[in-house]
Amino acid sequence: MTNIAIKIDGVDKKFRRVKVGGGGYTTLKDTLIGAFRIMGRSPIEKTFEALHGVSFDIPAGQTWGIIGRNGSGKSTMLKLMAGIYKADAGALTMNGRVSALIELGAGFHPDFSGRENIFINASILGMGKKEIQRKFDQIVAFAELEEFIDDPVRTYSSGMFMRLGFSVAIHSEPDILLVDEVLAVGDSGFTFKCKDKITGFRKAGKTIVLVTHDLADVSELCDMAVWLEAGRVKLIDQPKRVIDEYLTSMAKLENQSMLNNGDKEELCSPAAASRWGSKEALITSVSIKDGSGEERRVFHPEDAMALRLEYIAAQPLADPVFGIAIYKKDGTLCYGTNTHIEGIDLQSIEGEGAVSIDIARIGLVDGSYAFSVAVHAKDGHPYDYHDQMYEFHVRSGINDVGVYRLSSKWAINGALQKENLKEGI
Repeated sequence: MTNIAIKIDGVDKKFRRVKVGGGGYTTLKDTLIGAFRIMGRSPIEKTFEALHGVSFDIPAGQTWGIIGRNGSGKSTMLKLMAGIYKADAGALTMNGRVSALIELGAGFHPDFSGRENIFINASILGMGKKEIQRKFDQIVAFAELEEFIDDPVRTYSSGMFMRLGFSVAIHSEPDILLVDEVLAVGDSGFTFKCKDKITGFRKAGKTIVLVTHDLADVSELCDMAVWLEAGRVKLIDQPKRVIDEYLTSMAKLENQSMLNNGDKEELCSPAAASRWGSKEALITSVSIKDGSGEERRVFHPEDAMALRLEYIAAQPLADPVFGIAIYKKDGTLCYGTNTHIEGIDLQSIEGEGAVSIDIARIGLVDGSYAFSVAVHAKDGHPYDYHDQMYEFHVRSGINDVGVYRLSSKWAINGALQKENLKEGI
C-alpha cells in the first residue's frame, strides 16, 4: 500500500466576521459618532466558509500543486497543513516533519541580527543547536547574506528578508515541505536556486505541496494538481488536465464578465480609443464572434474568430475601403489590412450593408488586444474610423512573448519533443 504523507478527510474551515452597527468608519470623528449610534446594539456576526468537505491523500515523495482563484481556500488549506489553523470539522494527518514556506521571516525579530534570527527560527522549526551550527554557513551562503548576517534584520531589504526566511526553512530538512507563493523571493538567479533546491527535495523523496498562481511552476514541478473553487475540490488530476480545465473555466468567466459589463457597440473601450471621420458612411455595429457564431471576447490562440461590421451610407459612395487593425494594449500594432490590400474592389456602397472577416486561427500570444475598424475612401479620406474601440483577450497559459504564436514542432537530436498547437486552454 502506498505510504500516505498527508491525509485530508472532509475538512471544513470557517472564519468569523464580526461587524458592529454597519461599520464603514474611516476617520476618528466617524468612529466616535458610530460608537454613540451603536450603543446597546449587538454586533452582527457572520461566518465565511473558507473550506468545505475537502478530502484528498498525498502519497509520500510526491509533489502536489494547489491552484484556484483568490479566495478559493488555497492558503487556508496550506495553513491547516502547517498547523497554523485548526480544522472545524474533518481530520487532517501529517506524517513527518513539516516545514512551511508561507510567511517567510514572519518570526524574525527586527532588532536581532540575521545570525541571531537564524538560531531562533531554526530552533522553532525543530533543529537542534548543533545542527544549526553545522548548517549555519550553508544557510547564509544560500541566502547570499554573508556581508550582512550580523546586521539587524530591520536594515534588510524585503528581498534579503525573504531570502533568509527561505534559506532557514529549506535547511531544516523536512519530510514535508509546504510552499505558498514564495518561489520568486529574489532576482532570477535566486529564483533558479529556489527551484533547483525544490527539485533536489523531490529527488530525495520529500513530499511537497505548492500553492501558486504560476501555473508554469505547477506544470513543471508537480506530479498532481488540486483545483479548489469556493472552498471545495473542483478537480484532482494530472497537472496538464487540471490547468487546462482551470484556464478554460477562467476564460469563460472573463468572457461572460466582458459581455455583461461592456457595451456591445464599444466594448470595454481603452483609454486610447477614439472615433473620427466625415460620417458620409457610418459603421453602426461591430460584433466579435467565435467560429460557432457565439458572441465572445476571450479566445485561445488556436481559435477561429469572426468579425462583422454593419454600416450605412446615406448616399452613394464610390470606391469605398473597409479596414481592420489589431493593437496590443500598449498600442503596438499587431496586424492591419483592408479590402483594397486584399484585392477586393468595391465599386460603391449605398444604404445599409455588412462586411465580415473570418479568421481561421487567431495566433496571437496571451494578452489584451483591441480592434480598430474603419471605412474610408480609396485616397484615405476617412468616413468613419473607430480607433482601438473593441477589446478582446487571448488566453493560452503559455508565457511566450512578442505578438504572434507560430505553429511549430521541437525536436532534440531528431526526436520530437513538443508540438505547440492546442497548448493551454
